[in-house]
Formats: sequence, structure tokens, C-alpha cells
Amino acid sequence: TDALSLPRLGSMGGMLALPAGQGPHQVGCTDVMVGHTRQGLFLRLFYPCLPRAGATEPLWIPRSEYCGGLADVTLGRRWCSALLSIAIGSCKVPVSWKGPFKPCSRGYPLIIFSHGLGAFRTLYSSVCTELASWGFVVAALEHRDHSAATTYFCMAEAGTEEWIPFQRVPQGQKEFYFRNKQVHQRAQECVRALRLFQGIAGGRSVPNILHQDWDLSVLKDSLDLTKVAVMGHSFGGVTAVLALVKEPSFRCAVALDAWMFPLENVLYPEVPKPVLFINTEKFQTPESVAKMKRLSSRNSQTRIVTVLGTVHEDQTDFAFLPGKLFSRIFGRRGTLDPHKALAITSRAALAFLQRHLKLEEEFGQWDKLLEGVGDSVVPDAPFCRSQL
Repeated sequence: TDALSLPRLGSMGGMLALPAGQGPHQVGCTDVMVGHTRQGLFLRLFYPCLPRAGATEPLWIPRSEYCGGLADVTLGRRWCSALLSIAIGSCKVPVSWKGPFKPCSRGYPLIIFSHGLGAFRTLYSSVCTELASWGFVVAALEHRDHSAATTYFCMAEAGTEEWIPFQRVPQGQKEFYFRNKQVHQRAQECVRALRLFQGIAGGRSVPNILHQDWDLSVLKDSLDLTKVAVMGHSFGGVTAVLALVKEPSFRCAVALDAWMFPLENVLYPEVPKPVLFINTEKFQTPESVAKMKRLSSRNSQTRIVTVLGTVHEDQTDFAFLPGKLFSRIFGRRGTLDPHKALAITSRAALAFLQRHLKLEEEFGQWDKLLEGVGDSVVPDAPFCRSQL
């Protein structure tokens, strides 16, 4: 009967209640696509905005094709896509779609965000909205390395789209080889995103293929590009670490439940900047945490904390799905309330960003979280502690 009751709920848009940002700024959001080839960029931009009467909210799942991709990746069954789009297709993100950008003479710091395997640019809207509400511009990339559930670019001929489907590891190919190539492409895309914003700040005119009515030049004098961080979840977490190697302008990285496997060993000594690893309780392995510790032993500012009562998907918007639907798609869910988990993650990130981007904010009040002190957090990883 559950499947039958989904449409009724879906039509009310009640299947997913994403939280609004808790910070002082209202948050606006738009999609940005530049270039007519795979070498271009696609991202969703979250930013502090001015209040506007009659603001509309964007769809969480931007187009039905993404439901198909998601069903394929998470459930391995295309037929679920119709059910999925009924269940979550009408969900909205509590931000102002294409809301007027709020200028800032000091300049907002910038975060480039990288999604996990089988995800795409909108599935981290809760954490991106939260960070933007505290005065960041957040660019959530949609990667074109075949790791997104699906994605596309617009070719030069008007209206022609080329889709880039999710790809599993080809038979007979070593997973490390396949994933390593992907992580390098992803990190390169993070660097290209930074170059895009550097260009805009330098006064270069950049046409946004998708929304000509939202002019990127409004960002020109409102970004502080000496204060840039890179962040990501899972595959995106290790992408953020690698981006530090590729680009000195990234001052630090925040890695949510990083999947360390795709990074080659020779690069560990090359990671020059501090990383904040925020892990969930159920995902990491001792091997993966050992890799994180290689980084913390080289950089005294690198931190590893674990949020207790959480599973891997709790760091995505899926945490805010109703329990039954969540467990149907992903199996067991975490025991920690998702709003609490999001608060811990974002506060720890804000404290870390304040420290390493030298921000003049009040985020230092959450410094204790970086030492793993507080409700539902521990330093390091639980299984490391149990061996002491």
C-alpha cells in the first residue's frame, strides 16, 4: 500500500521538508552553465540575497531525467524512476529562485562544492543553503566525469542537449584506475570553477547559457577571492582533498565522509593545506581513516571528527526524506535527528573556515566541535578509539 499512497503525498509536495538556512542572510539560488562543450562548467549557485515579494522556490530535482538517473544508480532499476518522481518530483528548496543578489563591499568568501558518486548539483541543497545563509557564495558543481546520476550540456545549436550518463566501472577494468581518472577530472573542474569566478571578479563578461536574465557580473565586486575553500561529500570529499594539491588558491578543504580510495599514495605528501574530515559513524573503514591520519600527521591543523548516530546519506538532502522512503532506498537510517546532524556539520565547517580563511565572524563559538567535543561528536573515528 505504501507505493500506492506515494502519489497522494507527492502531489502535496510533502515528501521532503528541507530546512531553511539558520544564518542572518536570506538565500538565493540560480543555475550557471558556461561553455558549449564538456569542457564547460555546470553548477548551482547559492548566495546571500535581498528579500523579494513573490519569490518562487526551485524544484529540488531539477528535471525528470535526474529521477531516471537516480533510480538507476540507487535502485539499479529504471522503472522506479516514475515512482521516485511521484514521491519527490514536486519537492522544493526553501530558497529564492534567481533572487536579487545582495552586494557586499567586503566580499563574500567562496566555497566550491563537489557531489558524491551518483549524485548531482542539487542533492546537497540543505548544507549549501545553510552555508550561504552565513554569508558565503557556494558553487555546487555537477561533474561531467560520468559520476553524476546524469548531467548534460547545451551544444552551440540552440536547444540541443547532450546528456552524460552515469557510468559503472567497465568490466575487466581495475576500479582504482577508473576512479582515479575521475577524481582528477573532478578536481580539475573545481579549479575551473574557481577560474570562472576569478574571471568574473576581474570584469570578464561570462554569458550564462541557462539563465541570461541572471547576470553573473553582479558578483564582480562582492567576492573575496583570497578566501576560497573547497568542500565535498564522499567522492566529492576526496575530490576536495585533491583540489588542494592542484590549486594553491584553495586555502583549506572540508571533506564530508570522504571516500579516500581513489587518491594515489604518492599524493599524500603533496597535500599542503589543512583538511576538516567530518565522518559519519557507519561509513568509514580503518584503512580509509588511516589515510586521513596520514594527512593529519603532516598538518597539525587537519582535524578528523565523527558524528555519532549517522549514516553516509545523512550528509545529503536525503536525510530529510520520511523514514520509510529513506530506508526503502538506502537501508538503515541514522538515529540522530537530521536537523541536529546538519547543525553539527555546518557549525564545525564554519568554525574551520573562519580559522583558515581568516574570517571576522562569530563562528569561533563552535571551535570545540573541531576537537570532537560536543553532543553526538567524537574526535577521530569510533573504531580507532575502541582500540586504544
